[in-house]
Amino acid sequence: MNQVQLFGRLTREPELRYTQSGKAVASFTLAINRIGGNNEADFFDCTAWDKQAELISNSCQKGHRLLVWGRLQQEKWTDQQTQQQRSKVAVVVSGFSFIEPAPQQNQPPAGPPQGQ
Repeated sequence: MNQVQLFGRLTREPELRYTQSGKAVASFTLAINRIGGNNEADFFDCTAWDKQAELISNSCQKGHRLLVWGRLQQEKWTDQQTQQQRSKVAVVVSGFSFIEPAPQQNQPPAGPPQGQ
């Protein structure tokens, strides 16, 4: 079974882009603190697709805490400069939950409109 669940902080703003076919894809990195209080962390690259990609990109900023779940995917490529085989393991997000409230953008002020 290939399932992973991670709880951490965004290390940078999510990067939103679109494929040639118009599908949204967001890339971001989560910093996960290690248990033990020695201030060590692991960093995991994550990829979200479609509506989830747009929601994460529009609602999250660097430093926000996020819970994600999905599957691990190993990516392989050849380094063009050294011709060495490289690989990394990334998380393909299938779901997420905001741990901190999403920032409120373009919200009207609370209370009745002025002049009434």
